[in-house]
Amino acid sequence: MKWLITGLGGTLAPVLAQLARQAGADMLAWDRSQVSPDDAGASRAWLERERPTAIAHLATGSADWAGRLAAYGAEQGLPFVFTSSAMVFHHDPDGPHAPHDTRTARDDYGRYKIACEDAVFSAYPEASVVRIGWQIDEEQAGNNMLMALDGWQRDQGRVAASTLWRPACSFMGDTAEALVRLLLAPVAGVHHLDSNADEGHTFYAVACALRDAFGREAWQVEPNEEYAHDQRLVGGLEVPPLSSRLSTLAR
Repeated sequence: MKWLITGLGGTLAPVLAQLARQAGADMLAWDRSQVSPDDAGASRAWLERERPTAIAHLATGSADWAGRLAAYGAEQGLPFVFTSSAMVFHHDPDGPHAPHDTRTARDDYGRYKIACEDAVFSAYPEASVVRIGWQIDEEQAGNNMLMALDGWQRDQGRVAASTLWRPACSFMGDTAEALVRLLLAPVAGVHHLDSNADEGHTFYAVACALRDAFGREAWQVEPNEEYAHDQRLVGGLEVPPLSSRLSTLAR
């Protein structure tokens, strides 16, 4: 197996790559300094030369790039996974959000992810699109909830956490394991991946649980009601619930 995983300089992709190697896959990275994703001809030639046997597209890039990667996957009949986001859903109408609910994003990032989803499915109807929430990890830099809350405490002197927000979120290792399973046994369509889907903990409860679990006693976690959204991604892939990772949530 030779898996192309884009985004290896990011947050989630390195964790996926580590688990993929454990599953017996050789890794193939996309080096933008060598091959520009915007150069369709060079990208195609590189894919034909490297011949991956599966593609996991986690990198930030244009919808056109996502579509061209999916088109190559379709031509070769490869397992193809694209990671999208809970941000394709606005808070009005409220969630929880199911895989085939109407996408309602009003911000640029959510609309960007919608465009990528559409490009992928237009090129490869049998592709897998996985919507994920905020990722949690003790070490990974980048868009990581734990590290973000560290930053809030450092910069603002507190961690402001809404009691009216039920976030979509999962531990990075659990997300990566689910993606590996999907690459090994592809299932076409939209998949939701959210460790908070069934339990529905508030952001305030999650922040307090992270503080207790990871020795962040200095965090001043302050409840508020500034953002209201049941953002949970329901009806999706099986992942361990948050309470299995954060013991105070099980009480």
